[in-house]
Amino acid sequence: MELSLEESFGILFIVAIIAWYVYDKYVQREHQLLVNYPIIGRLRYLLEEVREPFRQYFGDEKFYESKDKLDWVYKAARDLPNYASFSPAQPLPEPKFMIRHSNIVLNDNEVENDFEVTFGEKRKKPYTSKSIIARSAMSDGSISPEGTRAFVQGSYIGKFPINSGEGGVTSNFFVTHENYDSSYMTIVDSSSLNKKIKRAVKFLFNGAIAADVYRKLVFKNDPEAETYILDMKKEQFYRPNWDGPLEAFPKTVPADMPDVVFQISSGLYGTRDKSGKFDPNRYQKVMSFCQMTEIKIAQGAKQTGGKLTGPKVTPAIAYYRNVEAYKDVFSPNRFPYANTIEELFDFIGTLQELSGKPVGMKIVISDMQNIEPYAKEIKRRVDAGIDAYPDYITLDSGSGGSATAPLEMMERVGLNVRDSVYLVDKVLSDYGIRDKIKIVASGKILTPDDIIIVMSLGADFLQIARGFMMSAGCIRARYCSGTTGRQCPVGLATQDKKKRRKYFVFRHANYVANYHKNLLKNVKGLLAIMGLKNIKQLDKNKLLFLDKDSRVHDDIDEVFRRKLNLVKNKGEVNEFR
Repeated sequence: MELSLEESFGILFIVAIIAWYVYDKYVQREHQLLVNYPIIGRLRYLLEEVREPFRQYFGDEKFYESKDKLDWVYKAARDLPNYASFSPAQPLPEPKFMIRHSNIVLNDNEVENDFEVTFGEKRKKPYTSKSIIARSAMSDGSISPEGTRAFVQGSYIGKFPINSGEGGVTSNFFVTHENYDSSYMTIVDSSSLNKKIKRAVKFLFNGAIAADVYRKLVFKNDPEAETYILDMKKEQFYRPNWDGPLEAFPKTVPADMPDVVFQISSGLYGTRDKSGKFDPNRYQKVMSFCQMTEIKIAQGAKQTGGKLTGPKVTPAIAYYRNVEAYKDVFSPNRFPYANTIEELFDFIGTLQELSGKPVGMKIVISDMQNIEPYAKEIKRRVDAGIDAYPDYITLDSGSGGSATAPLEMMERVGLNVRDSVYLVDKVLSDYGIRDKIKIVASGKILTPDDIIIVMSLGADFLQIARGFMMSAGCIRARYCSGTTGRQCPVGLATQDKKKRRKYFVFRHANYVANYHKNLLKNVKGLLAIMGLKNIKQLDKNKLLFLDKDSRVHDDIDEVFRRKLNLVKNKGEVNEFR
């Protein structure tokens, strides 16, 4: 008797289920659950697998203040109207800061567009940012090459600074730089036949596939092929020639590059010699393309050195960082020139002298004892007429960390950014040196109200990571580190070629620029209802504080006095938790 196609498939399905049942119950000895619940027990692993990637689609947001804030970021990136009806889907929890509004509000066009911030006024080459917002540190390596290019192009379009991250200024930071020459760039051209093949592939498919085919034709199996940027107009590849003479490098930052903040970590990547020591000559070359320097002492909850796992250390990343490919790159916990605060400041002075540009440091603080020693040393140097001290201090929040932060440190090490900003502003003011140092805030700043509150508490400038990540397509799947065996599903935070090469660089570059544009636009809207014409008019008197019992406090100094001086005021703290 001949079986129909449907019957054949049915029998095969039943046989497969029986075989699967037998395997789970009698053969495999890896999962105890499957022995007792063959087949159906695998649903647990399926649900566990999809939990993180699908988490953002459910309204109960627990890590951020509310899902409404996340929706704001995604809409702002796409330049969509950002209004809500009736009420927030998930109101902000108490306690919370409130913004004082004015009886006589302003129209948006009465608020000034002046968002400039100047760093290192005393340096030979001070830096004036056109925006109060920068994209925070994200290393090329932790971020895919395509992701880095999207951020760089978005920064250039949006006219806001971008922090290089500890991976240094890689070739991908030069993606907008078209007016280069062979004096400081290595240029690789190709045959007319290869160029014709590239054009044909682009005509039949798209530019991304054409670029991959062309790169393969030109470089064959060269492991460093990805360290070159493709100039689509000239149809040639280029990358900085870091071995070239210092004299050949630009004397001023090229106008067709974004404003880059060069971050140096304990690994000294991008400014180290073959033995891993600081290379002054290489540093000066890098600073030909950067506006200022940030020394990373700490980041988020990660008081350890930076961690880039082996799968992310591609030959290109190994080239950039001067390390071995496919091996874990774990930086030392302590910055090599920061065995004491005095040594750190002397090194900062060395960088200021070498570059003539502002130099700052990135720290995380837990209490006043973390910031007072810095303040004392700055005060001593100011009084002695010594200029070797940081031009700015970046305060990262202790409420999170990068994709490779130790879990045991998250939520346990460091104050949140609002507490940190208030405390550092107070300590610097108490020592009479507040006007010497810019305060940069970083940590869970997503929306315009976050900006208003943090700047009211004392910040001069902001660095945003999470918001920019989401604007660039991040769905918060939390697969960034690559240690789980899974990769970033959108291709933004992975070195997996199949995933990252499908990433829409130009589209996300515009999303990144839109996010920044709408942040400033809506900051202006908040300033208008506060009756303020300029962002510099913000101070803590523009805020109120609502405690967990909905009681309103209008003395912000008193709020923080009770909140931060826990030992002296144990009985006065609970109402603010």
